[in-house]
Amino acid sequence: MNIEAKELSKIYGTGGGKVTALDRACLEIASGDFISIMGPSGSGKSTLLHLLSGLDRPTSGSLVYDGRDIYGLRDRELSAFRRQRIGFIFQQFNLLPVLTARENIIMPLLLDKKQPDETYLDQLTELLGIRERLTHLPHELSGGQQQRTAIARALIAKPDIIFADEPTGNLDSRSGGEVMELLKNIWRSMGKTLVIITHDKRIAQMAERRFMIVDGVLSEVNAA
Repeated sequence: MNIEAKELSKIYGTGGGKVTALDRACLEIASGDFISIMGPSGSGKSTLLHLLSGLDRPTSGSLVYDGRDIYGLRDRELSAFRRQRIGFIFQQFNLLPVLTARENIIMPLLLDKKQPDETYLDQLTELLGIRERLTHLPHELSGGQQQRTAIARALIAKPDIIFADEPTGNLDSRSGGEVMELLKNIWRSMGKTLVIITHDKRIAQMAERRFMIVDGVLSEVNAA
């Protein structure tokens, strides 16, 4: 999957109360990329990630996935596109508290009236170290286990790209380090495209391509 964002802007409010959260961002993402986007709180990095993943629509600009402008899709079509082609990992995990870990993981498939590939589910949960925790509710899992469950949910539909919004933000340093190593392993072993936003320089430096965003302005950081 190749993605091209052109002149993406997101503006809230009007007149004197207008706030530009993202200012004409341009970004090309090639299949297999590992990209980090770093910036302080309020810099626009979450806004950018939500636009790139189709969770929100821009004020102006375009976003093309393999030649198709996804902002031209109707809301229902865009929701289906996200479930089938995009995996999203949230800082807050966003697990449904009344569902078991397994039920949370397979929810994207059930919404499309599909049944899980049990062999793949078994391999995925073994890789993430949660195979023995699938019958547990979220409150019975540690923070790290909840995030691993959320990662499995993001991967269950075999998406082309994974977006991660501060995936270690709610974890202690040890659990956060383990989650990042898992994401790197997934990127390498599964050939997924991975885009992570973070305020942590150590995490940002793990990526092959690194970007900074300040006051809504995006720029690529020279690897040298």
